[in-house]
Amino acid sequence: MDFELRRAREKLDKEQRERKERAKLKLDRERKAKEEAKKQRDAIEAAQRSRRLDAIEAQLKAEQQMGESLLAGRGVVFYKILEAVPFQGSGDKIKLPPSCFTELSDQGAFDKGPMYFQLSLVHQEGSSATKDDEKGNNRTTHSGVLEFTADEGSVAIPPHVWSNLFPVDAPNIPLVEVRYVRLSKGTYAKLQPDGIGFSDLPNHKAILETSLRQHATLSQDDVLTVKYGELTYKLRVLELKPSSSISVLETDIEVDIVNPGVESERTDQYVLKPLAFGASESGLVEEGNYMYYKFSIDDDTWEKLVSDDVKIEVKIDAEANGGDTDLYVSKHPLIFPNRHQHEWSSHDVGSKTLILSSKDRNLGTGTYSLAVYGFKGTTKYQVSVHVQENSKHKVGQQATHSSSMDVDTVECRNCKHFIPTRSIALHEAYCSRHNVVCPHAGCGIVLRIEEAKNHVHCDKCGQAFHLGEMEKHMKVFHEPLRCPCGVVLEKEDMVQHQASDCPLRLIACRFCGDMVQAGSSAMDVRDRLRGLSEHESICGSRTAPCDSCGRSVMLKDMDIHQIAVHQKN
Repeated sequence: MDFELRRAREKLDKEQRERKERAKLKLDRERKAKEEAKKQRDAIEAAQRSRRLDAIEAQLKAEQQMGESLLAGRGVVFYKILEAVPFQGSGDKIKLPPSCFTELSDQGAFDKGPMYFQLSLVHQEGSSATKDDEKGNNRTTHSGVLEFTADEGSVAIPPHVWSNLFPVDAPNIPLVEVRYVRLSKGTYAKLQPDGIGFSDLPNHKAILETSLRQHATLSQDDVLTVKYGELTYKLRVLELKPSSSISVLETDIEVDIVNPGVESERTDQYVLKPLAFGASESGLVEEGNYMYYKFSIDDDTWEKLVSDDVKIEVKIDAEANGGDTDLYVSKHPLIFPNRHQHEWSSHDVGSKTLILSSKDRNLGTGTYSLAVYGFKGTTKYQVSVHVQENSKHKVGQQATHSSSMDVDTVECRNCKHFIPTRSIALHEAYCSRHNVVCPHAGCGIVLRIEEAKNHVHCDKCGQAFHLGEMEKHMKVFHEPLRCPCGVVLEKEDMVQHQASDCPLRLIACRFCGDMVQAGSSAMDVRDRLRGLSEHESICGSRTAPCDSCGRSVMLKDMDIHQIAVHQKN
């Protein structure tokens, strides 16, 4: 009996414990469910609160951008995100879609004068750009507008703007923020070339001014590209006034060009090293490269040259190490003479000397450039320019003249020289055994028999050379050269072509005074009759007020206006 009661009590206790545990588990589940529901409610409320804050922030930002746009555009609000596409053009003027024309026109932007735009890169999420790339992607620059012919959704960007927006590789789909702004007229700009040599250009500030005519804006930290013939110089904008971005249209800007830093000097750009009379400079030139020097002829030296008291001797002493050089000389504004463009040259094998005298047509006072060209191998050399005195009388000239008048002479049948009659027989016997006359038509030079085998004539031009010089002569004078304009000529014809006919040759514009490419013939027949180049025809179409009457007259018609209207020569 006790056993059964005990079993019943244990069973009851066990059931009570199980009921308590189930009740406890149920309470725990209810508590956790309440906590989870509370967390979800809190998360939903936080998300809603965040969305409300983001909406408020976006609205404030939009209002701020609208205010900034109104302030920057002075009442014109224009903001677009467009895909950037490159196009080949000069200057900093972009192309926008036709829809932008309509939007700007509706706001009266065209009535406010020249239009300027701020261009900034749009950072794209998910790109694998490095920190340096991200830094480059924050670039901002400014531009004018060329036309409204771009495809919808895109903006066409010229190389100058493209290189400043994308200093490193552009993303696959480059997006650019284009915003209309108003810019103040610039008064001051400080520029720094990225390599030495730009200041050697004649009137380099005028060259810079011509380049800036193709621009509407300048922005601080931009890199400005200036071309001089085939040479390209890059200048970084260090400082601008009155603001960090300025307009360069119809304004006079004070330009300060500072020297490049040592860390930014480039070795791939030509540099003119000064060369004083009587001093020599040592150098090393590799095959196909140039080393440049400059010297000047002042008024005193020119007076001595005109009176035939002195001559200019340009000399290169080269080491006999298997290499060879060529020598080219030109007068400024041709500052970098080369195989195609030069005024004087010497192609002797080894050391060479070039004599300049007052009889040379283009010689005069001014600055001259001297180029040492590496023709073969790597050559060590010493270059010098000397002022040499001319001797008034040749030694022996008067004595020879007297003897020819007083003594009977007979022409030698071998060498054709006139020999005294009393010794002609002995001379002819010796001359026929040891000397030979060159049989080439027009030559007739008398040579020693052992030297005759090395005396050769060029089959193309007929000039006489030592056999060892013929290979260089054929390569220099008769190997076809290709002009950058596409014409293929030999050396002599190429020099003439680039001096007078090549559309890429540099000329001094009679209207802007800058050294510019001549271009092809002028489109206007009257301009061609006046001898104006393509550049001068366009440059001369600019107007300027007449000094006498104040009328705006084209520069190329100013002389005719002065004669026809004011009877002035």
